[in-house]
Amino acid sequence: MLRVNIVGIGPGNPKLLTGAAREAIEASTVVIGDKRMLANFAAGKRSYDTIKTAEIAEICAEADPQKDVVSVLVSGDVGFFSLAKTISGKLPNCECVRYAGISSLVYFAQQLGMSWDDAKIISMHGRRQNLIEAVAHNKKVFALTGGENSPQVLCAKLCEHGMGEVQVYVGENLSYDDEKVSAMTAAEGAEQKFSSLSVMMIINDGAKQLTHAVHGLSDDLFIRSKVPMTKQEIRAVSISKLMPEETDVIYDIGAGTGSCSIELALLAKRGSVYAFERNPLALELLEKNKALFGADNLTIVPGEASANLEAMPVPDCVFIGGSGGNLCKMLDTIYSKNAACRVVINAITVETLIEVAEYYKQHEAYALDIVNVFAARAKKLGAYNLMMAQNPVYVMTALKKGE
Repeated sequence: MLRVNIVGIGPGNPKLLTGAAREAIEASTVVIGDKRMLANFAAGKRSYDTIKTAEIAEICAEADPQKDVVSVLVSGDVGFFSLAKTISGKLPNCECVRYAGISSLVYFAQQLGMSWDDAKIISMHGRRQNLIEAVAHNKKVFALTGGENSPQVLCAKLCEHGMGEVQVYVGENLSYDDEKVSAMTAAEGAEQKFSSLSVMMIINDGAKQLTHAVHGLSDDLFIRSKVPMTKQEIRAVSISKLMPEETDVIYDIGAGTGSCSIELALLAKRGSVYAFERNPLALELLEKNKALFGADNLTIVPGEASANLEAMPVPDCVFIGGSGGNLCKMLDTIYSKNAACRVVINAITVETLIEVAEYYKQHEAYALDIVNVFAARAKKLGAYNLMMAQNPVYVMTALKKGE
């Protein structure tokens, strides 16, 4: 079987090639890549100037498995918008081995002296990704550019959408002798010309994260029992009212089966969720559903929530599905930790509705919104569908005025 090395050569400068990648290329008899790559690595080898999958497959088919080793050179890293993905599985009768390289993102972030783990990453090189949406909703965006989407064109698009003042860094010919890194506003960038080999880092301090995305997971996805569960329709409304963000610290008090806890954990991917529950059977279900969904950012807190809240991290938002008769005490504790905390309370009894309404009458800094949600589900009865009403639920949302 023919061995094919798929080698990430980094930004382009041979000095940045990893030792393992260099050894793989040196052991090759055949190298494939574009002219820029071959210029530094093709000496003494049969070389082919192409990045077309069909042509690469044809070259490999003609190579001698007993004598040849082929290296396909790809820019940057093999796992970062790479040709490696395009040709994966399309080279029959070949043993493909990948060699990592330094991506343009990693190298550019190094030159800027900034981290990149918090960047939204998009490619505008031969792709139709939404740069405007990315910059509007993310403080840091890294963009590959190319073809018709030059930095100049992309800066002009930002200006068209009212983002001419965002900070833009452009890296041209990274790692080569004529490398250039420059800083500007998008408005300034729209008036300049750049190398065809460029990348961008865009900083928008005025970015506003989207907060309304919800999954509305089907009830059937959860492991269930007689433990109370917030049903899909009520959950969708409640979570939309809560407006969880990706980095939020969230409490789910009276978590029950854990349907809300799980959904919140999936939404707060870079945050954390604390599920408070005192029912032993519910705690077992919570653990099972946590494992089922792989919700590693979910912490289950057994026992009375009112006794455990003080020790928990400061919450950004809180969902209360059950209070155990300690609702007002818990609200006092929550607001003592974060006066601007977003709170959503679900109730099925008029008594709880009255208790919540009276509490917020005494706390005029908060605006209380109340929605009574009715839902009915069809149940098959012979050849007919009979609508079966679920308990109406009061969804009460408290937000600090002015927030």
